[in-house]
Amino acid sequence: MTRLDRSAVRSLMADVLTEQGKELPANEAVPLRDIGFRSLDFSELALRVEDAIDEELNFEAAELRRIETVAHVLDLMLELQDA
Repeated sequence: MTRLDRSAVRSLMADVLTEQGKELPANEAVPLRDIGFRSLDFSELALRVEDAIDEELNFEAAELRRIETVAHVLDLMLELQDA
């Protein structure tokens, strides 16, 4: 299985935002609401990660409730690859 590192996941997240005319901040502590990153964006990012690693990610809605910052998204994407 291919595994994406934090930098690669961050790049995919930046691509999702760029397509909407938004920018991924350098500071990972920035709240998602401040950059307009929504659940639909999270889904798009998850699909891109799945395509890149050629494997399905398994997560539950409860996990999504705890993500509030850019760092949380990146951390979760890394965790899901190891699950």
